[in-house]
Amino acid sequence: MFERVTHALNRARYAATGAAIGAFVGGLISRNGASTGAAIGALVGATVGEKRGDVDAAIERVGDLNGGLRSGSESDVRD
Repeated sequence: MFERVTHALNRARYAATGAAIGAFVGGLISRNGASTGAAIGALVGATVGEKRGDVDAAIERVGDLNGGLRSGSESDVRD
């Protein structure tokens, strides 16, 4: 349950950041551009947040596998 909440909060953080950046860039053009930029930025940010979570989880799994192998090989070397 905790992982699901953390995942949702990370995705929301990326969406908010994307919306702010999109609104800034669109605001340089016009007021309508600001709202459109915010909407597109939020979608892009949510997508990045979703993919980022998947990548982070995969890297963590690989690190756990490598960490287990490394600790075993280090104990063999020390003995």
